[in-house]
Amino acid sequence: MSEIKFTSVQKELLIHKLQQYFSTELDQDLAQFDADFLLDFFTKEMGNHFYNQGIYDAQQLLAEKLDDITDEMFQLEKPAS
Repeated sequence: MSEIKFTSVQKELLIHKLQQYFSTELDQDLAQFDADFLLDFFTKEMGNHFYNQGIYDAQQLLAEKLDDITDEMFQLEKPAS
């Protein structure tokens, strides 16, 4: 997996969300630089865990859909005498 990279628009949105969270939940102001630094930390240190969970979720969904397709294929079988 390559490094997780956000577009500038995505990064600004995420920084804004961090600042809102700190303000609302922690009653603290988080400066732009600090929020940017914190986002980089989360991305570097935790991003792979979230990415991997997304992969596991996709694998599970694919397995479920494949089971559904397999069941439907068996329903198409014609009786052989």
